[in-house]
Amino acid sequence: MTLAGFFTVFEHFSGRNLSFDGQLLKPGFVGACLLLLVIYFAADGLRFYYTLVALGVRVKPRVMAKLVFINIFFSNITPMATGGGFAQVWYLHQQGVSVGKAMAASTIRTVLAVLFIFSLAPWFLLTLEPLQRSSWNHGISSALAMFTLLYLAFFVILLWRAKWLVHPLTATVGLLNKVGAISETRMRAWNFRLMRELFKFSRSFSEYRHGSKWAIALSVIHTGLFLLALFSFPALLMWGLGYDVPYLTSLGLLVVTTFIMYFSPTPGASGISEGVFGSFFNQLLEKQHLLLVTFSWRALTIYLGMVIGLLVLQRYLLQRSQQALRANL
Repeated sequence: MTLAGFFTVFEHFSGRNLSFDGQLLKPGFVGACLLLLVIYFAADGLRFYYTLVALGVRVKPRVMAKLVFINIFFSNITPMATGGGFAQVWYLHQQGVSVGKAMAASTIRTVLAVLFIFSLAPWFLLTLEPLQRSSWNHGISSALAMFTLLYLAFFVILLWRAKWLVHPLTATVGLLNKVGAISETRMRAWNFRLMRELFKFSRSFSEYRHGSKWAIALSVIHTGLFLLALFSFPALLMWGLGYDVPYLTSLGLLVVTTFIMYFSPTPGASGISEGVFGSFFNQLLEKQHLLLVTFSWRALTIYLGMVIGLLVLQRYLLQRSQQALRANL
C-alpha cells in the first residue's frame, strides 16, 4: 500500500520525475534532522509519561523510551493506527501497571493530540491558499465533517459513558463461550476482569482531572511540542533543498494531511498519506523533488521509528522467552 501511494505521487503529481539532491547530505541539514528527531521522540515519550504521572503512575525512563517505539511500530501495521495504544497497554501491564490505568493514559494521550489537530485542521482547510486550489478540498470537507463527529462521539463515550461498553464486551465474551472458544469458568473470569478494569479505566479520567496540576500542564505542553516537531519535518526538508516556503503554510498542509490520516482504514495510513501529501505539496515543490520529499518525510517520521520499534520488541520478546525457559528448568 505504501508503494501504491508512492506510485500515485510519481504517476500523477511528480510527472514521473525523480532525482536525489545532494543538499540533503550536508552536515548542517543532517544535524538539524537529528536534533528535530530527538525532540520528536523525546516529546512523544514525555507526553505519555506526564499523563501517567497525573494518574499517579510512575514508570522508568527506559520503559517510556521503549513504549515510544513500540507504539510507532504497532500503529503503522494496524488499521487506523489502533494497535499502538493496545501494544502500549500490554507492555505497561507487563511492567505492573493495571490495564484500566494504562488504557486511560493511552486514551487521554490520544485525546490531547486529537484536540490539537481537530481544532487546527478545519481552520487551515478553509484558509490556506494551496488547499483552496486543491481538488481535494471540496470533495473531502463533508466526508471529514462526518468522520470527525463519529471520532469525537467515540471518545465522548470512552471519557464519560464508559459503562455503555459493558454490554458489548460481555456479549462478545458470551459469544466466545457459545461457539466453544472458551469454557464457562473462563467466561466468568473474563467478565469479572473486564468489569474490574473498566471500572479502573472510568475512574482514571477523574483521577487525571484531579491529579498533579504540573503533570497535567506538562502532558499538554509536550503534546503540543511533539506535534510541532512532527509538523516541522516537511518545512525542514524543503528548506534543506533551498525552497523559500512559509513555515505556516507547510505546517498547515501537514496538519490537514495528519487530520485525514486519522480516518484512513489502511495500516498507518499507508498509501493514503503519501497520496494526500503529494497532492498538497506538489504546488510548493518542483516535480523532481516531490517524491524525494514525500519519501524523506515518511522515512524520518515513520520508517525509522518502526525499525527501532521492531528491534526493541524482538529483544523484549526474546528476553521474556529466555526468562520463561530458565524458570521451567
